[in-house]
Amino acid sequence: MSTRRVAVVGAGVAGAGVAYALRNAPASVTVFERTDRIGGRAATHTAHGYTYDPGANYLKNDDPAVVDLITETLDTEGVIDITEPVWTFTEDGTITSGDRDAHKWNYEGGIAELSRRLFEASNATIVQNTAVTEIDRDDGEWTLVGTQSLGTFDVVVLTPPAPQTASLLATVDWNDDGYRALRSAVATVEYRPIHTVVLGYPFELDVPYYALVNTDRNHEIGWLSREECKPGHVPAGECLLVVQMAPDWSAQRIDDPDASAIDNEVADRTAQLLDDERLRAPNWTDTVTWSHALPDSGVAPDIEPEPRQHVEREGLFLAGDWVTGAGRIHRALGNGMAIGQRISR
Repeated sequence: MSTRRVAVVGAGVAGAGVAYALRNAPASVTVFERTDRIGGRAATHTAHGYTYDPGANYLKNDDPAVVDLITETLDTEGVIDITEPVWTFTEDGTITSGDRDAHKWNYEGGIAELSRRLFEASNATIVQNTAVTEIDRDDGEWTLVGTQSLGTFDVVVLTPPAPQTASLLATVDWNDDGYRALRSAVATVEYRPIHTVVLGYPFELDVPYYALVNTDRNHEIGWLSREECKPGHVPAGECLLVVQMAPDWSAQRIDDPDASAIDNEVADRTAQLLDDERLRAPNWTDTVTWSHALPDSGVAPDIEPEPRQHVEREGLFLAGDWVTGAGRIHRALGNGMAIGQRISR
């Protein structure tokens, strides 16, 4: 069997899953990433002696194949299972005990370790700081274009969020009913922005939970978690809160240049929610805005399987959590691995 040339656009978790699944296949895999980071929303930052995950917080145990991969197959050094529970709260700030996720997998080095380990286990070549802006199709081959031609491939896998994938699909000159149907379906997938503010404090919080999630989606805060519950992330005796604001709140402030005012507002709302006045004055803050954080829906409910299968037979694939209809990194990883397995058949 001849070696297939495979291009993966995007070095997030889905792209890493594709590359990993193709590690033993007769394929030459090149991954193009527009930034200098891998992992996408499964990102880890470091500052002031802290390690923290401002996007995806952990891997859930909903997919047995993903759990087996993390806990058995990949390098398991530094894998952690966050034992503190996730509690819930409502619009009026009422906090209720429980645990939405029994196991919450992460790494001492942060969630970005997931993509790094997947790519290390693959045979893929990663080309960073390289944006793909156009796709040309000619005689069954696919040419990727950025500031210049990036190469010709037998297979292309698009893993960016749906709006960015739709923009790339719009550049393909292909008069095909199945392709047009798929492109139209992708263009309908909307995304919610998330504004994340990280708050650092020189003291511990005496609370019994790892995180709080707003279940009625009517509070300005959507998610709040304590990085000190992840071993190796926060110095002893200190606290680091990752506060992800609700999509509507985030959308209203996505272009606001006054980051300090936003940080102050988030600190005030955090202090109010946790009923702790000390939280109004963090030692330091960090802000990360995710313009395309969570999909509102996926392609799957909007299109029959046949057009997608037809397009895949021509060498064009889509991967990501949005393809499955749920914004979760275990979904992105599972979908990416499934796509890689389909390509290798």
